Amino acid sequence: MKTYLVGGAVRDRLLGFSNSASGSDRDYVVVGGSVAEMLALGYQQVGRDFPVFLHPQTKAEYALARTERKTGPGYTGFAFNASASVTLEEDLLRRDLTINAIAQDEHDNLIDPYHGQADLEQRVLRHVSPAFSEDPLRVLRVARFAARFAHLGFRVADETLALMTRMSASGELDHLVAERVWQEMDKALRERSPTVFFRTLRACGALAAILPEVDALFGVPQPEHYHPEVDTGVHVMMCLEQATRLSSDPIVRFATLVHDLGKAATPPGNWPHHYGHEKLGLTPLKRLCERLRVPNKYAAIARLASEYHTHCHRIAELRPATILRLLEALDAFRRPEQMQQFLLVCEADARGRTGFEDTAYPQAERLRQALQAALSVDIKALLETCGSGPHSRSDQESINRGHGPLPQDLIRQQRTIAIATALKSKETLDA
Repeated sequence: MKTYLVGGAVRDRLLGFSNSASGSDRDYVVVGGSVAEMLALGYQQVGRDFPVFLHPQTKAEYALARTERKTGPGYTGFAFNASASVTLEEDLLRRDLTINAIAQDEHDNLIDPYHGQADLEQRVLRHVSPAFSEDPLRVLRVARFAARFAHLGFRVADETLALMTRMSASGELDHLVAERVWQEMDKALRERSPTVFFRTLRACGALAAILPEVDALFGVPQPEHYHPEVDTGVHVMMCLEQATRLSSDPIVRFATLVHDLGKAATPPGNWPHHYGHEKLGLTPLKRLCERLRVPNKYAAIARLASEYHTHCHRIAELRPATILRLLEALDAFRRPEQMQQFLLVCEADARGRTGFEDTAYPQAERLRQALQAALSVDIKALLETCGSGPHSRSDQESINRGHGPLPQDLIRQQRTIAIATALKSKETLDA
């Protein structure tokens, strides 16, 4: 048996990354081995579809060299041959990109039959062989690598993008399992340039298959006065760029991506205006989240951003009672971190416009001040007032019969007053 280090660890070493900096794992391929030999050496088998093992000490993954043959639709429709006769070159041939098809032996010698080093130097993402088209998940993987390495100047090779376009048009992407699609998207949202992921998918026609709700935004106009970039799809990509600048949180980035879905539902006769797009976006958002099985923590912030982002933009115009209702809708009293995520989405939306990229967003601070003012209300004292406080007997009986202010009404009343006082004081100071 011979063992080789393969994949991301080799690629990232050649790019000058450490494993911890790049996030790549150390994966190995075993040539000339068998399941029985690996088990005899103490390796633990974990692969269900093909033989993959964990090292008894390091727990690194070791896979027997294998070849693949397409037998059905989707990324699961393959038959595998992992016999001892499979060569290293045959194993590397089945991989997605040339930069991921480089192996390293125990003496640090590189085996690079498909010229991955040259593509690393030229900053090109190129498929290894026509077999690339047999796995539709690779369309998303290439887009994700484009997002990861965009800052280094990498681009997708023309012939690879053409192949991805043909795969998208073939309907193969329809067979992808929702969990795998979300897994790739979630990883892409965590990359250095997530916008490149979605732009790459759109360039090859895959965005319409994976995220038709987002793809539908391109070509939808907005008022030029507020949106010099005009196109809603372009605006959303600009917003995502701003969200990436503001936060590394994939939840914030996802919510930013989907905050304007309702604009695709606007009748063309109303363009470029989008009345009520906030609530109109909730239906396509629900459809998207259910289809891709988006985790609840992502979907929750996305719903809030869709429905209430314009409330935040117009907070200077809102009455204190309306601001309190917004805080309650955001569940800000129990989950202040959720409000912070919402505010980052709103700021990304405001700055995701041509000429507004570096504009301040004072609305966020105003909402934070409103929350602090509302939190300053002494709830315990109010509850005591409603219970054993200095009420007359007739007053207390009135409250008990429901004819007086209920505790929750009283709390909301005092919070509204506190918000009004705090914001008025700020306006006086600013003046």
